[in-house]
Amino acid sequence: MPTTSEAPTAPQPLWAKVIDHTSCIGCHACTTACKSENEVPLSVTRTYVKSVEVGRYPRARRAFQVTRCNQCDDAPCVAACPTAAMYRRDDGIVDFDKSICIGCKACIAACPYDAIFINPDDHSAEKCNFCAHRLDVGLEPACVVVCPTEALIVGDMNDPLSEVSRIVNQEPVAVRRPEKETRPKVFYKGADRATLDPLAARHPEGGLFMWSEQDDGTGKVSSGNTGRRNSSAAALLSYDVPHQIPWDFRVSLYTFTKSIAAGAYLVPLILAVLGMITWSSPVWTLVGPLLALAFLVLTGALLVWDLEHPKRFWMVLAKPQWGSWLVRGGFAITVYGALLAAHVASVAAGRPAWTQALAWAGGPLAVAVAVYTAYLLAQARARDLWQSPLLPPHFLVQALVAGSGALILADLVARGALGLGVGVMWIFLASLAIHVALALGEATMTHPTAHAALAARGMLRGRYAGPYWTGFALAAAALMLVGMGAPLGVAAGLLGLLLYEHAYLQAGQSVPLS
Repeated sequence: MPTTSEAPTAPQPLWAKVIDHTSCIGCHACTTACKSENEVPLSVTRTYVKSVEVGRYPRARRAFQVTRCNQCDDAPCVAACPTAAMYRRDDGIVDFDKSICIGCKACIAACPYDAIFINPDDHSAEKCNFCAHRLDVGLEPACVVVCPTEALIVGDMNDPLSEVSRIVNQEPVAVRRPEKETRPKVFYKGADRATLDPLAARHPEGGLFMWSEQDDGTGKVSSGNTGRRNSSAAALLSYDVPHQIPWDFRVSLYTFTKSIAAGAYLVPLILAVLGMITWSSPVWTLVGPLLALAFLVLTGALLVWDLEHPKRFWMVLAKPQWGSWLVRGGFAITVYGALLAAHVASVAAGRPAWTQALAWAGGPLAVAVAVYTAYLLAQARARDLWQSPLLPPHFLVQALVAGSGALILADLVARGALGLGVGVMWIFLASLAIHVALALGEATMTHPTAHAALAARGMLRGRYAGPYWTGFALAAAALMLVGMGAPLGVAAGLLGLLLYEHAYLQAGQSVPLS
């Protein structure tokens, strides 16, 4: 009996959008329609229209850029999200699930397009998702429907007959920040480079924009460049939406307390392995591990405090997305904390010899806790300053500085009763000298991208120059003071390290991305 062949299944759509800037009139209808459709609160936007004045009077024109999520095929926000609250659908749309968002802001730090924000009403991450709820029922996104000049076109890239597919394959189009290799699916037709490149236009003096006054102060970043621009054209930013820096002082402080937590265990371990202290020394058996455990608990508290949904912190461990370095670091901290507790319990049970066996796992775990933040920062692909191969060893060096410094101060409080010996001072001086050299390198090296160079400029001569150079001076002074036999200089070295970490982390987030 002959079989009836089944009808071919239609291929899965791959949604993309073309923004035709030869037609855009900058009316902001897309912005208001998006706010209405998706109930976006005041002070944040899923999409907005940036404008730049190109040329000089009387030969000047206004150029626009419709700014939104780029629906990347290789989305950095998806890789960075610890709970898969940001995820890529089969049809190419990068969507979000607010019910499992912990508000860690890793997605915001990772996005090269400044497209994600924390909703002030529900404290969850949010962005443009092509109005996926409308596409799912056969409707176009709200912004496409209201555009009076049909400058916004959404369509299926897998359909060769769709208008989007025709334009992308047959006409010249551009994408934003192609060097990030995210493979975005928002294509710009006829857009001016002065709008696509956030550093190409001059920032207006005094924060005076076309319709508003914007404070470019602490915690806010607007497009435009206060330094050397990326374009020779006369271009002045006239309208933009400022964005909040995602990670504030709590993250800077967390990197410092985590360095002490890792270093306070590593330093006694190094001293014991080198024979500078015995395995029965209280520095190894009790003081170092207790100090490490205390600062590890403080590190965890800072991490939870920084979350927009602190009650959901357990989701990092219970619903992990293993591609995220926040998840990997969370597990490293948890296992390291369990090992430190086992170390202290062994001593309390009268079995200090067991601590030597635990060291085989404790050493690598302490190193992992010290350096994983370097990979977390590198996963923030938007932040060029953090894409340095020297970052992992620098974080390890910082842990040795912080751990040895904390032990020296503990010994001063105990009036020398810990019996540290000279080894811990040698570790402090050597690691601090390496840290100073690496920090000085930020002031002298040539940065590979304009974004990294502008971030370094903000750290060395801009908004964060105060903490950077104060931290550098304190670290250099600590080298001299401790070298001359003044152990109280250790406190200056630790404060200098904290100030440097704050300047480095904040400056890395200070460059405009949209």
